[in-house]
Amino acid sequence: MLIGTILRGKGSDVTTVAPEASVRDLLAKLAEHNIGAVVVSTDGATIQGIVSERDVVRHLNDRGAAVLDEPVSAIMTTDVRTVGPGDNVDALRRIMTTQRFRHMPVVQNGRLVGIVSIGDVVKSAIEELETEKASLVDYLHR
Repeated sequence: MLIGTILRGKGSDVTTVAPEASVRDLLAKLAEHNIGAVVVSTDGATIQGIVSERDVVRHLNDRGAAVLDEPVSAIMTTDVRTVGPGDNVDALRRIMTTQRFRHMPVVQNGRLVGIVSIGDVVKSAIEELETEKASLVDYLHR
């Protein structure tokens, strides 16, 4: 299965936040959209970084509540690993597991076109297994 297949099923809306937005604003956005990470972007197409709830927790623990008024750029990850819609989901699953990534931006022709979470990847694996099972059951009943 390709990553583009996952995006077609879930949609390609990506929540982004500007690097100068406060961490407090970021938390509101995470809560509003019920998501665990956002891409940091000035224009919604290029990627300056990614920031997750895990980043917020780590920085709150290290620096205290003052971090809430700092810009997102102070806590974001700037070395962002991305994938393309034509990449294989099995390879992505291995990367996400070994690198401990829970969210991966999807980029095509240098532009942000989606984001895939580990939950999306697991859901796709379950759907593949269910389809395979149904095919095998059908084959056995012939």
